[in-house]
Amino acid sequence: MIDVVIVNWNSGDMLSNCVSSILNGNSDSIGKIIIVDNGSEDGSENLQIESNQVLLIKNPSNYGFAKSCNIGARHGKGEYVLFLNPDTVLEPDTLKRTINYMEKDSNEMVGISGIQLCYEDGNVARHSSRFPSPFSFFMRSSGLHKIFLSLDHVLTDWNHLDTREVPHVIGAYFFVRKQLYNSLNGFDERFFVYLEDLDFSLRAHRLGFKTHFISTIKSVHIAGGTSSQIKAKRLFYSLRSRIIYSYKHFNFLSATLILLSVLLIEPISRTLLSIKNLSFISIKNLIKSYILLFKWLSKWIPSHLKSNQE
Repeated sequence: MIDVVIVNWNSGDMLSNCVSSILNGNSDSIGKIIIVDNGSEDGSENLQIESNQVLLIKNPSNYGFAKSCNIGARHGKGEYVLFLNPDTVLEPDTLKRTINYMEKDSNEMVGISGIQLCYEDGNVARHSSRFPSPFSFFMRSSGLHKIFLSLDHVLTDWNHLDTREVPHVIGAYFFVRKQLYNSLNGFDERFFVYLEDLDFSLRAHRLGFKTHFISTIKSVHIAGGTSSQIKAKRLFYSLRSRIIYSYKHFNFLSATLILLSVLLIEPISRTLLSIKNLSFISIKNLIKSYILLFKWLSKWIPSHLKSNQE
């Protein structure tokens, strides 16, 4: 059996469509569908589904993706747990087929799996990734990752049309053995959103577990989802998570160079791109996101230095 954890924040009708796709074609495989709502205000927090398989947990405010995933997972008792974005629609038997793949004798050490997600226009999402390096993060800050695709940690240069082992699969459909999840103590809640799944994959890899991308199982992923509603905050959280990931997994010098590239190089590269695209609203959002980032850094840097001294 598998439990499905869906973290919701103002997902609108996408949430009900997602849950319906699970119940209509995958209900035989699930124990619980656990919806963790992060203080939504669009009506999706009052989802009405007549099923004893659905559990709705309402957080009083937005606890972030990582923490909410952990809250949801604690309520499940299945052998597997699927962390599923509300902007996905599952094809019939998606869960059963994923379980069958994981239970093959040859896949005993596959701890995490993902499937082929297609956009509404039929194009295949290319979101699997390598583990980031200081260089790949620098490429992101400079904007050069959009030119030299093979130097980015996201595998956009691979068409995602074959089943294979990968370092990491997208968190929109993140299928995990519950025993592995428990051994890693879940997601690191220092990540509010972004990179918490990649951090999890890296820690699983260090324990000797593999991650597989399964191209023969397909579902729909609506591009953008709820994060497109808050572009300034989305950029802030992305930059914040990059800094946290760097200081967690890289040496101090490399992490500090990444911090400097985020603060000094990335604003310039993003501003130039916005001017090129005549997108002045992007410049406004950029300024807002960096104000949030500097406010956070003013508190995070002293606490981080203090924790390293203890």
